[in-house]
Amino acid sequence: MINLDDPQVYKQYDPQDMLTHIYNVPELCRQAWQMAASFTLPSDYSRINKVVVLGMGGSAIGGDLVASLVAAEAGIPIFIQRSYDLPAFVDDETLIIASSYSGMTEETLSAFRQALKTNSKKLVITTGGKIKKLAQEKSVPVFSFSYKAQPRATLPFSFLSILNFLQRLGFVSDKSADFSEMVDVLEQLSREIDESIPFSQNIAKQLAQELYGKLAVIYGAGITTEVAHRWKTQINENSKAWSFYEAFSELNHNAVVGYQFPPELASKIQVVMLQSSHLPPPILHRYRITSQILEKADVSFSLIEGSGKSPLAQIMNLVLFGDYVSYYLAILNKTDPTPVDTIDFLKGELGKG
Repeated sequence: MINLDDPQVYKQYDPQDMLTHIYNVPELCRQAWQMAASFTLPSDYSRINKVVVLGMGGSAIGGDLVASLVAAEAGIPIFIQRSYDLPAFVDDETLIIASSYSGMTEETLSAFRQALKTNSKKLVITTGGKIKKLAQEKSVPVFSFSYKAQPRATLPFSFLSILNFLQRLGFVSDKSADFSEMVDVLEQLSREIDESIPFSQNIAKQLAQELYGKLAVIYGAGITTEVAHRWKTQINENSKAWSFYEAFSELNHNAVVGYQFPPELASKIQVVMLQSSHLPPPILHRYRITSQILEKADVSFSLIEGSGKSPLAQIMNLVLFGDYVSYYLAILNKTDPTPVDTIDFLKGELGKG
């Protein structure tokens, strides 16, 4: 069994240093927020009634997190479009935000090319590639950043830039104080669960150990639903492991019935429930009852509570916690958390077509 307290295992199984990217999250958040605050937005971009975020994978999850965070206050719908095609409802009162780390994501490029034929407002978030070139040719504003990493490690740029833009356009309240608290919470969390903290005191290492050799099923609700989505994708990409996510209270209308069969799966599943104090009492009550149902079904589970006062601080606390857990699980799986060889193979085969 891998000893997560041995510094040598990180050198052995993390040669591309994904751990540093996880360390960097608080600082990347600062950079992203400051860059977004100084970015020039056209004045007519406030004259919209909906937002559509185009993206895939690690470039799309930022839009998901924003949409769930501000759903109760934004006053306009935010749609995340993971597709080659643009929604038919796009019009001149739509803000299209095309988010592609590489600028080469074919689904996003396809939908963005369609957006260029409409009268919608448009904005691009990228490091470069074809989408940046297309945007510049058509005088579309480009929020460009430079940070070499896997797209999933650049979440602060896709998440906080969109949140900052919506704040500046007047669709959500000022999040400056929440942002400051969030950074403090993230820095404190890193001090508590980084690789130097021994297993006996490190709850992220402990949870990774519980997930080792099991199928991880992540539950969220409200503002933690897309955090659960992020955990799922991080376990897939970092840990190279199966994982799924579901949301309250929908899972109480179907998933809880499926705990029975096949019975041999019960011992191979670990449910992780991501909770926030900002969830409404009826949902929190569902967490408690679902815990009882899982116990009766002999399915192991863990409950992780977001730290901080604001919703923003709590969801990013849970996101970073999940990043660390997926990283430690990769080390336990004796796999390099950085490369995604299967995705590279898939893109290569698609390119041949």
